[in-house]
Amino acid sequence: QVQLAESGGGSVQPGGSLRLSCVISGFIFKHYNMGWVRQRPGEGIEWVSMIDNENDRQWYADSVTGRFTISRDNSQNTLYLQMNSLKPEDTALYSCVRMIVFGLYEFDYRGQGTQVTVSS
Repeated sequence: QVQLAESGGGSVQPGGSLRLSCVISGFIFKHYNMGWVRQRPGEGIEWVSMIDNENDRQWYADSVTGRFTISRDNSQNTLYLQMNSLKPEDTALYSCVRMIVFGLYEFDYRGQGTQVTVSS
């Protein structure tokens, strides 16, 4: 079955960096657009970034542009999110998602997530 397994979260101070990973199984990774979303307690899902299946196009939310970088390794079935210059408002549960169409805020599978906490 489809599985998305995130790792790499943790607690960091403002200005710090983290690299999230998402290892997938159960489908042909290179055929699908992928993304990262985040969710804070009591709030809805916020789209963070998207990447197309061939690693040609990326999209970022305004709030993370210039600080976060999405990438993928199709040979390793892995999606990444490099997060630099982290801010307290980046604190959230981060999940990778499998998308249907690049650019649409829709997904059909979502991982359980990895917690990122930014505080001093």
